[in-house]
Amino acid sequence: MFPMLGLKASSDPRQIMDRLKHQPAVFEFFTDQPDFTPSGLTHLKQMIGQVQNQGISQIVLHQPMNFQGHHTEVITLQDQFPALYDFVHRTAVTLIQVAKETGTQALIHGSYDDQHGFDEMLAAYPNVAAARQVGFDVLDRLQEFGGEHVMFENSISPVFFYGDPAVEDAILAHGYRLAYDVSHAFITVHGDNDRLIASLDHLKEQIVHYHLVDSMGQTHDSLPLGEGRIAWPRVLPHLNPAATDIYEIDLKDQANCAEQVASHQYLQQFM
Repeated sequence: MFPMLGLKASSDPRQIMDRLKHQPAVFEFFTDQPDFTPSGLTHLKQMIGQVQNQGISQIVLHQPMNFQGHHTEVITLQDQFPALYDFVHRTAVTLIQVAKETGTQALIHGSYDDQHGFDEMLAAYPNVAAARQVGFDVLDRLQEFGGEHVMFENSISPVFFYGDPAVEDAILAHGYRLAYDVSHAFITVHGDNDRLIASLDHLKEQIVHYHLVDSMGQTHDSLPLGEGRIAWPRVLPHLNPAATDIYEIDLKDQANCAEQVASHQYLQQFM
């Protein structure tokens, strides 16, 4: 039944064992810097195998969010932040290689938000359109390399977001496989459920994965479902049932996914 129980964890065995107790249909690894050392990559592949050995075939590998105090923005300029530029591109390619090797999916963010030095990055471009085009150029190359093993997620930044039909048309024109974070889109439409549903419908056919998470529609709050203002009974019929999903909820304890499981239980009353 869709939505499926999808859970998220790091490569920490304690987190993985906690998630596996609930027998999820979808598993998303939230990777971090240590996963991209030689020993870290070996460990990550072992943990992917452990999850697969439990009969879970739908696995997503999320590129690290941060490096040296900055988000891993694909619009990072090499001459401005050389170490960050290297990390962004190296981890994206490496994650896609791992996804190909293990039969999983790599998730790359098209952008993040206006924090962690983003304004400084954006100021290096003449305008948002120029920055967005550079972002598209990077994603095009990653799509060519990754094929059916890569997807791109929306943000609340002006570079890669959902909620504006014109921007969505530009994204659709590239034929990307899309990951859709419902809370990010809800924030970009300023808490308007009608506009959120319009966006879900517009992009539906190219969406392959959802992050199901609630929000008040103002800031990045990552709330359990039912605690925000997203109208889930209205939203559910507009999701692509061919896609996978996970509950990307902030946890009080990273070793206990109770809020993720509770969010799935909340949705079941509308299914």
